[in-house]
Amino acid sequence: MELAERFLLDALAYLECALGFLCFALLTLFGSPYGRYATQPSAWQLTAPTAWAVQELPSLAVPLIVCVATAAERLRRWPNRILLAMFIVHYIQRSLIFPFLIRGGKPTPLYSCVLAFVFCTYNGYLQSRYLSQYAVYADDWVTDPRFLTGFVLWLGGMLINIHSDYILRNLRKPGETGYKIPRGGLFEYVSAANYFGEVMEWCGYGLASWSVQGGAFALFTFCVLLSRALQHHRWYLAKFEDYPKSRKTIIPFLF
Repeated sequence: MELAERFLLDALAYLECALGFLCFALLTLFGSPYGRYATQPSAWQLTAPTAWAVQELPSLAVPLIVCVATAAERLRRWPNRILLAMFIVHYIQRSLIFPFLIRGGKPTPLYSCVLAFVFCTYNGYLQSRYLSQYAVYADDWVTDPRFLTGFVLWLGGMLINIHSDYILRNLRKPGETGYKIPRGGLFEYVSAANYFGEVMEWCGYGLASWSVQGGAFALFTFCVLLSRALQHHRWYLAKFEDYPKSRKTIIPFLF
Protein backbone atom coordinates (compact mmCIF):
# COMPACT_ATOMS: atom_id res chain seq x y z
CA MET A 1 0.00 0.00 0.00
CA GLU A 2 2.77 2.44 0.93
CA LEU A 3 4.71 1.57 -2.22
CA ALA A 4 1.60 2.18 -4.33
CA GLU A 5 0.98 5.58 -2.75
CA ARG A 6 4.62 6.59 -3.14
CA PHE A 7 4.36 5.69 -6.81
CA LEU A 8 1.14 7.75 -7.00
CA LEU A 9 2.83 10.78 -5.44
CA ASP A 10 5.65 10.58 -7.97
CA ALA A 11 3.15 10.21 -10.82
CA LEU A 12 1.16 13.21 -9.56
CA ALA A 13 4.37 15.26 -9.43
CA TYR A 14 5.24 14.46 -13.04
CA LEU A 15 1.64 15.18 -14.03
CA GLU A 16 1.93 18.57 -12.34
CA CYS A 17 4.97 19.32 -14.50
CA ALA A 18 2.99 18.42 -17.62
CA LEU A 19 0.07 20.58 -16.46
CA GLY A 20 2.46 23.49 -16.02
CA PHE A 21 3.58 23.29 -19.64
CA LEU A 22 -0.04 22.88 -20.78
CA CYS A 23 -1.16 25.92 -18.79
CA PHE A 24 1.71 27.97 -20.21
CA ALA A 25 0.69 27.07 -23.75
CA LEU A 26 -3.03 27.76 -23.19
CA LEU A 27 -2.48 31.03 -21.30
CA THR A 28 0.01 32.20 -23.93
CA LEU A 29 -2.46 31.48 -26.72
CA PHE A 30 -5.65 32.69 -25.07
CA GLY A 31 -4.54 34.86 -22.15
CA SER A 32 -5.98 35.07 -18.64
CA PRO A 33 -9.80 35.04 -18.84
CA TYR A 34 -10.51 37.38 -15.91
CA GLY A 35 -9.76 40.77 -14.40
CA ARG A 36 -8.61 43.44 -16.82
CA TYR A 37 -8.39 40.84 -19.58
CA ALA A 38 -11.98 39.61 -19.43
CA THR A 39 -13.61 40.25 -22.81
CA GLN A 40 -17.11 39.84 -21.43
CA PRO A 41 -18.49 39.35 -17.91
CA SER A 42 -19.20 35.80 -16.83
CA ALA A 43 -22.73 34.90 -15.76
CA TRP A 44 -21.36 33.27 -12.60
CA GLN A 45 -18.88 35.38 -10.66
CA LEU A 46 -17.43 35.76 -7.19
CA THR A 47 -16.05 38.90 -5.61
CA ALA A 48 -12.24 39.03 -5.66
CA PRO A 49 -11.80 38.55 -1.87
CA THR A 50 -14.22 35.63 -1.79
CA ALA A 51 -12.62 33.95 -4.81
CA TRP A 52 -9.11 34.25 -3.37
CA ALA A 53 -10.12 32.89 0.03
CA VAL A 54 -12.09 29.97 -1.42
CA GLN A 55 -9.63 28.89 -4.08
CA GLU A 56 -6.51 29.09 -1.90
CA LEU A 57 -7.99 27.53 1.25
CA PRO A 58 -7.47 23.86 0.25
CA SER A 59 -3.70 24.42 0.23
CA LEU A 60 -4.01 25.23 3.92
CA ALA A 61 -6.84 22.91 4.94
CA VAL A 62 -5.62 19.73 3.21
CA PRO A 63 -2.15 19.69 4.87
CA LEU A 64 -3.74 20.33 8.27
CA ILE A 65 -6.20 17.48 7.72
CA VAL A 66 -3.41 15.18 6.53
CA CYS A 67 -1.36 15.94 9.66
CA VAL A 68 -4.28 15.46 12.06
CA ALA A 69 -5.97 12.47 10.42
CA THR A 70 -2.85 10.39 9.72
CA ALA A 71 0.13 9.17 11.69
CA ALA A 72 2.41 11.65 9.85
CA GLU A 73 5.48 9.68 10.88
CA ARG A 74 8.00 11.82 9.02
CA LEU A 75 6.93 14.99 10.81
CA ARG A 76 8.90 13.79 13.81
CA ARG A 77 11.94 15.04 11.86
CA TRP A 78 12.81 18.74 11.86
CA PRO A 79 13.54 19.01 8.11
CA ASN A 80 10.06 17.69 7.29
CA ARG A 81 8.43 19.96 9.85
CA ILE A 82 10.16 23.07 8.56
CA LEU A 83 9.43 22.31 4.91
CA LEU A 84 5.75 21.70 5.58
CA ALA A 85 5.64 24.83 7.73
CA MET A 86 7.06 26.82 4.79
CA PHE A 87 4.21 25.61 2.62
CA ILE A 88 1.54 26.26 5.27
CA VAL A 89 2.83 29.74 6.20
CA HIS A 90 2.48 30.88 2.60
CA TYR A 91 -1.12 29.73 2.44
CA ILE A 92 -2.05 31.21 5.80
CA GLN A 93 -1.05 34.53 4.28
CA ARG A 94 -2.69 33.77 0.92
CA SER A 95 -6.02 32.42 2.12
CA LEU A 96 -6.60 34.09 5.52
CA ILE A 97 -4.83 37.46 5.21
CA PHE A 98 -4.39 38.55 1.58
CA PRO A 99 -8.08 38.30 0.57
CA PHE A 100 -9.13 40.71 3.32
CA LEU A 101 -6.57 43.30 2.19
CA ILE A 102 -7.90 43.48 -1.37
CA ARG A 103 -9.30 46.88 -2.28
CA GLY A 104 -11.96 46.54 -4.92
CA GLY A 105 -10.76 44.02 -7.43
CA LYS A 106 -12.70 42.79 -10.43
CA PRO A 107 -15.04 39.81 -9.96
CA THR A 108 -13.60 36.36 -10.71
CA PRO A 109 -15.47 33.90 -12.98
CA LEU A 110 -16.71 30.92 -11.00
CA TYR A 111 -15.07 28.40 -13.32
CA SER A 112 -11.67 30.04 -12.79
CA CYS A 113 -12.11 29.83 -9.03
CA VAL A 114 -13.16 26.17 -9.29
CA LEU A 115 -10.09 25.27 -11.37
CA ALA A 116 -7.81 26.97 -8.83
CA PHE A 117 -9.64 25.22 -5.97
CA VAL A 118 -9.09 21.83 -7.61
CA PHE A 119 -5.40 22.52 -8.20
CA CYS A 120 -4.85 23.73 -4.62
CA THR A 121 -6.52 20.55 -3.33
CA TYR A 122 -4.33 18.44 -5.63
CA ASN A 123 -1.10 20.21 -4.75
CA GLY A 124 -1.94 20.50 -1.05
CA TYR A 125 -2.34 16.73 -0.88
CA LEU A 126 0.80 16.11 -2.96
CA GLN A 127 3.12 18.30 -0.89
CA SER A 128 1.75 17.49 2.56
CA ARG A 129 1.38 13.76 2.06
CA TYR A 130 4.89 13.44 0.67
CA LEU A 131 6.49 15.46 3.47
CA SER A 132 4.48 13.85 6.26
CA GLN A 133 4.81 10.23 5.17
CA TYR A 134 7.57 9.61 2.62
CA ALA A 135 10.25 12.30 2.48
CA VAL A 136 13.45 11.05 4.12
CA TYR A 137 16.04 13.58 5.23
CA ALA A 138 19.07 13.32 7.46
CA ASP A 139 18.74 15.24 10.71
CA ASP A 140 21.48 17.61 9.56
CA TRP A 141 19.67 18.43 6.29
CA VAL A 142 18.74 21.81 7.80
CA THR A 143 22.44 22.77 7.65
CA ASP A 144 22.92 21.56 4.07
CA PRO A 145 23.73 24.41 1.61
CA ARG A 146 20.78 23.37 -0.58
CA PHE A 147 18.35 23.69 2.30
CA LEU A 148 19.83 26.94 3.59
CA THR A 149 19.92 28.53 0.14
CA GLY A 150 16.39 27.35 -0.57
CA PHE A 151 15.08 28.68 2.72
CA VAL A 152 16.63 32.11 2.11
CA LEU A 153 15.12 32.20 -1.39
CA TRP A 154 11.72 31.14 0.00
CA LEU A 155 11.75 33.80 2.70
CA GLY A 156 13.04 36.54 0.41
CA GLY A 157 10.52 35.62 -2.27
CA MET A 158 7.62 35.73 0.15
CA LEU A 159 8.67 39.16 1.43
CA ILE A 160 9.01 40.46 -2.15
CA ASN A 161 5.58 39.05 -3.00
CA ILE A 162 3.91 40.64 0.03
CA HIS A 163 5.62 44.01 -0.52
CA SER A 164 4.74 44.02 -4.22
CA ASP A 165 1.09 43.27 -3.43
CA TYR A 166 1.16 46.20 -0.98
CA ILE A 167 2.41 48.50 -3.75
CA LEU A 168 -0.33 47.32 -6.13
CA ARG A 169 -3.05 47.80 -3.49
CA ASN A 170 -1.97 51.38 -2.89
CA LEU A 171 -1.61 52.55 -6.49
CA ARG A 172 -4.88 54.48 -6.31
CA LYS A 173 -5.90 56.96 -3.66
CA PRO A 174 -9.40 56.60 -2.13
CA GLY A 175 -11.99 57.52 -4.74
CA GLU A 176 -9.63 57.18 -7.71
CA THR A 177 -10.35 54.82 -10.60
CA GLY A 178 -8.39 53.59 -13.59
CA TYR A 179 -4.96 52.01 -13.92
CA LYS A 180 -1.56 53.38 -12.94
CA ILE A 181 2.04 52.37 -13.48
CA PRO A 182 3.42 50.56 -10.42
CA ARG A 183 6.38 52.33 -8.84
CA GLY A 184 8.82 51.31 -6.14
CA GLY A 185 10.37 48.07 -4.98
CA LEU A 186 11.18 45.58 -7.70
CA PHE A 187 8.56 47.19 -9.94
CA GLU A 188 11.39 49.55 -10.91
CA TYR A 189 13.00 46.57 -12.63
CA VAL A 190 10.17 44.26 -13.76
CA SER A 191 6.51 44.54 -14.68
CA ALA A 192 5.51 41.56 -12.53
CA ALA A 193 7.40 41.98 -9.27
CA ASN A 194 4.72 40.11 -7.31
CA TYR A 195 5.03 37.13 -9.65
CA PHE A 196 8.82 37.23 -9.45
CA GLY A 197 8.56 37.02 -5.67
CA GLU A 198 6.25 34.02 -5.81
CA VAL A 199 8.39 32.19 -8.38
CA MET A 200 11.47 32.87 -6.24
CA GLU A 201 9.61 31.62 -3.18
CA TRP A 202 8.61 28.26 -4.65
CA CYS A 203 11.94 27.71 -6.39
CA GLY A 204 13.49 28.13 -2.95
CA TYR A 205 11.01 25.64 -1.51
CA GLY A 206 11.78 23.19 -4.31
CA LEU A 207 15.52 23.51 -3.69
CA ALA A 208 15.14 23.13 0.08
CA SER A 209 12.94 20.04 -0.33
CA TRP A 210 15.21 18.56 -3.02
CA SER A 211 12.32 16.45 -4.27
CA VAL A 212 10.36 15.81 -7.43
CA GLN A 213 7.25 17.00 -5.60
CA GLY A 214 8.73 20.34 -4.57
CA GLY A 215 10.39 20.83 -7.94
CA ALA A 216 7.13 20.10 -9.77
CA PHE A 217 5.31 22.82 -7.84
CA ALA A 218 8.11 25.30 -8.57
CA LEU A 219 7.96 24.46 -12.29
CA PHE A 220 4.16 24.73 -12.40
CA THR A 221 4.28 28.10 -10.65
CA PHE A 222 6.93 29.39 -13.05
CA CYS A 223 5.00 28.27 -16.14
CA VAL A 224 1.72 29.83 -15.05
CA LEU A 225 3.14 33.09 -13.72
CA LEU A 226 5.51 33.55 -16.65
CA SER A 227 2.60 33.47 -19.07
CA ARG A 228 0.67 35.98 -16.97
CA ALA A 229 3.73 38.21 -16.57
CA LEU A 230 4.18 38.32 -20.34
CA GLN A 231 0.55 39.35 -20.73
CA HIS A 232 0.93 42.05 -18.06
CA HIS A 233 4.10 43.40 -19.65
CA ARG A 234 2.53 43.67 -23.11
CA TRP A 235 -0.54 45.34 -21.61
CA TYR A 236 1.50 47.97 -19.74
CA LEU A 237 3.52 48.81 -22.85
CA ALA A 238 0.35 49.20 -24.91
CA LYS A 239 -1.58 51.10 -22.22
CA PHE A 240 1.02 53.69 -21.16
CA GLU A 241 3.13 55.65 -23.61
CA ASP A 242 5.50 56.62 -20.81
CA TYR A 243 5.91 53.10 -19.46
CA PRO A 244 9.61 52.56 -18.60
CA LYS A 245 11.14 50.71 -21.56
CA SER A 246 14.02 49.48 -19.41
CA ARG A 247 11.76 47.29 -17.27
CA LYS A 248 12.00 43.58 -17.88
CA THR A 249 9.04 41.21 -17.69
CA ILE A 250 9.63 39.08 -14.61
CA ILE A 251 13.36 38.54 -13.92
CA PRO A 252 15.30 41.74 -13.03
CA PHE A 253 17.96 42.71 -15.63
CA LEU A 254 17.47 39.47 -17.59
CA PHE A 255 13.94 38.87 -18.91
